[in-house]
Amino acid sequence: MIVAVLLSIVCAGVLIPKILLISFRKRLFDRPDERKIHRCAVPRLGGMAFVPVILFTVLLLTGSALLADDGRLSAQMGEGAAELAFACCALIVLYLVGIADDLIGVRYRAKFVVQIVCGVLMVVSGLWVNTLQGVAGIGSIPAWAGWPLTVFIAVFVINSINLIDGIDGLASGLSAVALLFYGVVLAALGEYVHALLAFATFGTIVPFFYYNVFGNPQRGRKIFMGDTGSLTIGFILCFLSVYISRADISGVLPSGVNGMIVAFAPLFIPCFDVVRVVIHRLRSGRSPFTPDKNHIHHKLLAAGMSQKQAMVTIVSAAVVFTVCNMWLSCHVNVNVLLVADIVLYTVVNIWLTRRIGRRQAA
Repeated sequence: MIVAVLLSIVCAGVLIPKILLISFRKRLFDRPDERKIHRCAVPRLGGMAFVPVILFTVLLLTGSALLADDGRLSAQMGEGAAELAFACCALIVLYLVGIADDLIGVRYRAKFVVQIVCGVLMVVSGLWVNTLQGVAGIGSIPAWAGWPLTVFIAVFVINSINLIDGIDGLASGLSAVALLFYGVVLAALGEYVHALLAFATFGTIVPFFYYNVFGNPQRGRKIFMGDTGSLTIGFILCFLSVYISRADISGVLPSGVNGMIVAFAPLFIPCFDVVRVVIHRLRSGRSPFTPDKNHIHHKLLAAGMSQKQAMVTIVSAAVVFTVCNMWLSCHVNVNVLLVADIVLYTVVNIWLTRRIGRRQAA
């Protein structure tokens, strides 16, 4: 696991500067407009490094382990071969669509269809949500309900990461928190292949985070992940969360922890934000796909925070949210906990809206 992180950090650290060089030579920039936060042209092809580095790291280390005759890994590769193969297919499709969108633009309807296809690929592989573990009072669910639910979750999670990518370091920071959490949980469960995927993806994000947050755009050292990055990272997070939701966590995590909370708590903030923004757009009579400045990070900026302050606040909140939800799920009914989460998130947004109103009035 440590080697996976280090290897992916090194590979991404070598590849991202090359992508920056190509972007400047070919003038491939994300140019500022009235909707965007940045004020100068910045390359947005950072996500091009993600899938090659992740696949190289995972395949190299699993291949090395198999050559070393690691029986545990061989068994896992055999049992999860279909899931991993179809996941790689979906990842490659999203990677190509993301590159096309970052270079020439792709209509949101086409991206939506591709995301549905990727969700279907997960279901076809045999990986689908087969239990809600008490959410809404539901335990095991049949295939006819689990299949469309899994496709919906795939589309929802992918878009939540894509839409939260509005300020430096936010999408990558939230994803890194979730990936590190998933990697630790999967390693504890003995699911080493999937843990490798989580840690390799985490390591790939680390150098990107550095260039994205601390890079100087005037010196050509800053880069965005673009849709190539957000779509592929969103799918990996979805794949790992659905996998964990099906895993037997008894005996590994504290007694009474709800599996659905373990699987999805790291994604609550981007997911809650998407729901709130879509509801706001529909209430305003606009399409839910119409971009605006009503996300949580936009509100924190409008309340007076800098980009880095807003990013650190939201990422820190995600860590606290995840830990608290896991601990509380041992003592509180999962439905009461989810309602409390929604109420808390709503109250924070109402407070921010009022603070912004007072600040603008002053």
